[in-house]
Amino acid sequence: MRITRGNSLRRLRRYGAVVALLTTLTACLAGPGQYYEGTDVHDATAAEVAGAWKSTEGTAMTLRPDGTATVTRLDGQDFDFDDGWRLSGTGTWSLADDANGQDVRLELTARTKAETRADATTPLPDATDAPTTYTWRFFVDRDKQKKPVLFFFFGDPDAADTYVMTRKPTATAAP
Repeated sequence: MRITRGNSLRRLRRYGAVVALLTTLTACLAGPGQYYEGTDVHDATAAEVAGAWKSTEGTAMTLRPDGTATVTRLDGQDFDFDDGWRLSGTGTWSLADDANGQDVRLELTARTKAETRADATTPLPDATDAPTTYTWRFFVDRDKQKKPVLFFFFGDPDAADTYVMTRKPTATAAP
């Protein structure tokens, strides 16, 4: 086959079409969590975020106004979740804001306990192999009542499973 200018242009167009198709298909495979950047919430205050938070299976955290924190049975983010460890301990937290929205950065600086979840997909051989320090990034959002909600993604970023922390109800005085 003789290569002419017309043949090479046709091949180049075909190649370009295949690359464009593969790029589009690859982008469709990305889950919402893979390239998630934020909620566009910019009005939460540290006073609103400070307090007691909970999730499933006994997970809890307390964010104090002075920037200190306590966590109980908090799972890892992203692929760390698959290892199945759950950490308890103390650390610090801060509320950050960037162009995409606010997030809470929680740093565990002193682990007091490590446990393993029964449903871990790739559990560590021993819970003591879990990290001794760890940093979480919780996105800040608002619920229908405009109250703050904290969340992060866990597992495979293509799946975009969401780990949600909600405010613990406060005890109210009986009438």
